[in-house]
Amino acid sequence: MKRSAASLALSLILVFVSGVAVGALGYRSFHPDDQKKARQPRTPEEYRKAYLAEMKSHLKLSDSQLAQLNTILDETREKYRQLREKQRPDMKAIQDGQISEINAMLSAEQQQEYAKMRRQREEKRKAEKERGH
Repeated sequence: MKRSAASLALSLILVFVSGVAVGALGYRSFHPDDQKKARQPRTPEEYRKAYLAEMKSHLKLSDSQLAQLNTILDETREKYRQLREKQRPDMKAIQDGQISEINAMLSAEQQQEYAKMRRQREEKRKAEKERGH
C-alpha cells in the first residue's frame, strides 16, 4: 500500500506540531525562573494586602468594616511585637546556652570554625532582612 506524498507530508507536519506543543508545555511547566518566582516568600505587606482583598470580596465588607479590620490587624501586630520583645531575653538565654554546650563538645579548631559558621549565618540573615524577606 503506497502512501501519497500529501499524506506523508501531513503526518510529518502533525508530528512536528505535536513536538512543538509538548516542548512549549514542558517549558512553561518546568522553567527554572518561573519556579524560583513561585517559591519566593511574600512580604508581610503582600500577605496583608491579599488577606484584606479576600476578606473584602468574600464577606462583601463595607469601607467602614475594612477600616475596622485594618485597625484590628494593626492592634494585633502590635500585641505580637510586644510579646516577642518580652520573650526576647528568654530566647536569647536559651540560644546562648545551646552555643555554650556545642562549644564545650568541640575542639579549639572546631570552635573557631563554628564561630565562623555562626557569623556567616548571621550576616546572611541580616542581608535577607534588609532585602525585605
